[in-house]
Amino acid sequence: MVGNLVKSASVLVRLNLNRNVYTYHSNYAYWNKDWLPGPYPKTEEECINAAKKYNLHPEEYKPYPDDGFGYGDYPNLPYKGVALRDPYYPYDQPEYKRNFNESVHIDIDLLSEDRCDVGASQRYSRKFVILSFCIIFGGLFGSCYLSNSVPIFQPVMEKQYPWNGKKYYTFIKNQ
Repeated sequence: MVGNLVKSASVLVRLNLNRNVYTYHSNYAYWNKDWLPGPYPKTEEECINAAKKYNLHPEEYKPYPDDGFGYGDYPNLPYKGVALRDPYYPYDQPEYKRNFNESVHIDIDLLSEDRCDVGASQRYSRKFVILSFCIIFGGLFGSCYLSNSVPIFQPVMEKQYPWNGKKYYTFIKNQ
């Protein structure tokens, strides 16, 4: 019995000593340079490989123009806000409305749900909003301008007593 206990303890110690405690879950992208896009595709085969890399169909893949901004082979996705996506779809990451390994727009920080809704139809037209702004603030500034001639202070009159000349409080001790 003691022999089995010692044997199992030695196995546990050997397993724990061999185990590396400081492991990383992934070593795929260790540094910022690992997340950079590849070079701009020049041939059809490079375009097909880049489309596979970004999980797109080769017909859907269209890279940004090679204009020196450094986007490389990153796909030029439609400029559409995240808020326009279906809220009831079972996304892998529902807080971002995004599926695993899905390519995101290069400006996703501007298109996320807590930013402006690019592409969404607005409740009021731009003309109505500008007109409302001008009417409200024009009325506010107009009323302030017209009321400049009216003095604004707390009106104070001289203190009134029932009889003039008679002292009501003398603050002298009676003896």
